[in-house]
Amino acid sequence: MALFGRNGVVHAQASGTTASNPNELQEVVVYGIRASLRESLETKRQATGVVDALTAEDVGKFPDKNLAEALQRVPGVVINREFGEGERINLRGTAANLTRTLLNGHSLATADWFILDQLATTRSFNYLMLPADIIGKVVVLKSAQADVEEGGIGGTVDVATRNPLDLNPFTAYASVQGGYSEMSGKTDPQGTGLISWRDKDDRFGVLLAAIYQERHLRRDGVEVLGYQPVSASDPTLVPALIGSALFQQDRIRKGGNIGLQFKPTDQVLVNVTGLLSEFDANNVNENYLAWITRALGNGGTLSNTTVQNGTAVAGRVASLNNGTQDFGVVYDAIDRFARATTRNVDFDAIYRPTDDWITHLKFGYTDATGNTNGQPFVEFGAPAVLNYDLRGTAPQVQFAPNGNGVTVDPTNPASLQLIFGSLHQILNDDREQYGYLDATKKLDAGPLKSLKFGIKRTNHERDLTFNATTYGGFFVPINTLPASTFAGGLTPGDYLKNISSPGTLTSYWQVNTGAVERVLFAELEHSGRVLYPQQSFSAQEKTTGGFVMGNFEGDHWRGNLGLRIVRTEQTTNGAVFAGGPGSIDNPFGRFIPTTAERNYTDTLPSLNLAYDMTKDVVVRFAAAKVMARPDYTDIVPRTTLNPGALTGAAGNPDLDPYRATQEDLSIEWYPDRDTAFTLALYNKDIKSFIVDVPVSGNFPIQSATQPNAACTPSSTPNLFNCPFTINKRSNGGGGKSRGAELGFTKPIWRGFGLQANYTYSDSKLDSGDPVPGDSKNTYNVTGFFENKRLSARLAYTYRSDFFVTFDRSTHLDQSALKSLDASAALNITDNIALTFDGLNLTDDKIVQFADNLSRPRAIYDNGRVYYAGAKVRF
Repeated sequence: MALFGRNGVVHAQASGTTASNPNELQEVVVYGIRASLRESLETKRQATGVVDALTAEDVGKFPDKNLAEALQRVPGVVINREFGEGERINLRGTAANLTRTLLNGHSLATADWFILDQLATTRSFNYLMLPADIIGKVVVLKSAQADVEEGGIGGTVDVATRNPLDLNPFTAYASVQGGYSEMSGKTDPQGTGLISWRDKDDRFGVLLAAIYQERHLRRDGVEVLGYQPVSASDPTLVPALIGSALFQQDRIRKGGNIGLQFKPTDQVLVNVTGLLSEFDANNVNENYLAWITRALGNGGTLSNTTVQNGTAVAGRVASLNNGTQDFGVVYDAIDRFARATTRNVDFDAIYRPTDDWITHLKFGYTDATGNTNGQPFVEFGAPAVLNYDLRGTAPQVQFAPNGNGVTVDPTNPASLQLIFGSLHQILNDDREQYGYLDATKKLDAGPLKSLKFGIKRTNHERDLTFNATTYGGFFVPINTLPASTFAGGLTPGDYLKNISSPGTLTSYWQVNTGAVERVLFAELEHSGRVLYPQQSFSAQEKTTGGFVMGNFEGDHWRGNLGLRIVRTEQTTNGAVFAGGPGSIDNPFGRFIPTTAERNYTDTLPSLNLAYDMTKDVVVRFAAAKVMARPDYTDIVPRTTLNPGALTGAAGNPDLDPYRATQEDLSIEWYPDRDTAFTLALYNKDIKSFIVDVPVSGNFPIQSATQPNAACTPSSTPNLFNCPFTINKRSNGGGGKSRGAELGFTKPIWRGFGLQANYTYSDSKLDSGDPVPGDSKNTYNVTGFFENKRLSARLAYTYRSDFFVTFDRSTHLDQSALKSLDASAALNITDNIALTFDGLNLTDDKIVQFADNLSRPRAIYDNGRVYYAGAKVRF
């Protein structure tokens, strides 16, 4: 038994004996960090399967504002920080959508703040919606067992919130910090609080927790948006667009959770919990771009090239007629009103009618929204002559005089004209009703100690609604406005200072977002929006599952053997481009609403064994069949288009789920309660990956002028039929994910300690293609020190380069990601501590490329973030 003592110290009754009295227990005082590590190791040691765990103290002592940041310290878990903060996790060499996230044992609805993620509608959980301070404990289940909900081929993350009956009779906690973001130069407030009470008889308890965090985020970037052949007769690749991008965002995260526990008798325990997390994420993304493929595709020229690895890494580009016509430069300014919300409420009851029976009932509701309620977008362009070079530390673009002696001036709005505007709206809803019922019967039938069985029923719905403004009705009335109508000041004086090369575009005029919003919202009042069918869909997924699992135990061993059977009933609704009977005329083309139904059943056996070789050494073996369902966007009958690249993606309602068999083997040595040396091996044989199969087709594009020489006019004004290469989601060949994890945790000397782990991962498809998110080498090293006065950690994380995704018909890869984070707390009194946290202290950059470093894709600078404040606990 452990109780929180003063200064956050845990007083634990040790099982050791004193020299004077061998039967007397010795009290050992263990402080916060060490106590949390001890609890995590104990959870891992006592488990039957292969697991890792984090406790509340683990989370609280890291400089982490959400759970993904904390989970990256676990062997086999990696994150990315494209916007300076981890949002999703990859587990054991698998893509993020193959990891299942549960809250208190059940699924949690999720949605996204970023528009591309909103449109992707994946199953991967966005951990921005789980602030670290409201979490009590997290268990990462790496092996499967029958009583855990299916859906995690990589593994399952089960997040537990705190319960009032598990805490002291009265607990109150508050933390206030100021967060300074180096890039934005802004200091923002951060605050969390918790209050918990239970009665003296341990029959009733209530817990309330709240969080509020602000952050002004700025990200400087240089981007190359894809590569394409020069022409049909010249396969040399050229950069499609080269841009200097500035992303700015005001983030406000707020919410909290509630827990009510009622224990009317020793046989009944009722737990009602609720969670609310809101993430306001308004952002402005501006990008001044050399539009190379537009210039070349519409009659421009490429000269003075330097070719490396089949890519023109440097050259001179002129749009039509020596840079006097069509477009060679484009400037996009996107102002987004974005918000994500996650809610959950559930009822959990445990009833023990006899000493031999335990019954468990759980039901509830969860929903999430991820909306871009408005996206004021303006685009400007001009003819141009430019020289580009990709060979420096960052891509370079310099403008030159055209045939009329005119040079584009990025700092002067008069150099550009307004060529497009829109005010779309994207609404994303995710919701689920669920119910579980299970029972456990204790037995004394030799090694079979208990039998557990249960059923579940879920009804999950996911909707995406894209309400769009039309070209003619919305943009045409304002297309004569000069660019100066929308102009603001220049980019910040230190813009791109940490990543630019000589010749990189480091200054251009910014839009005045207030002016953009006034013009576009006024126009919206006249034009309105219409449904954009090709981007809108709905999906319903009903699942019925049941399991039976036996728990076994013998001398020095324990295990479970079970079977889970689940049936999935899938109904999806979308729209496909087509004419004829049943088609609907729409400004974006003619569509036929389409409904598809699909049912399938999975039988999932699982085995977990743990053997105590000695009192200090545990060996584990696990084997199972597992599955994960496709992303919602993959199973919908629809086609989405990228008009700029003449590419697209198509769903497929007939997709089978991901299915795999997996085996785990681990050996763990615990020489004492605070020390562990662990080795885990895993093998996942994934039977069918979902892949893209390219197909060709003609689709409509709205434009005032012919968008590409290959496009032909249609009978509808401002609508052109263009040839697209469509990546259709299909069941492909299999693949494997294999790896090894090494872990080490040990107090060293006088309050100093070390925690370290290394993961080797080898994941690939049978076709030889890479698996998204797989880094071959990952390691974490965390040094800590703690006494009654000071608590400090220094954590270094490294993951080697990895494949991100296919983007704009090319690979998007990322270089090795490194980060040094720190946290410290100084106890001023028994109840008050001063705190300091630092994130990305080495100021590492995000570097992305396509297949090889001679094809850069992006360099992003998120800068360092510091937090300082105080914590109070009673």
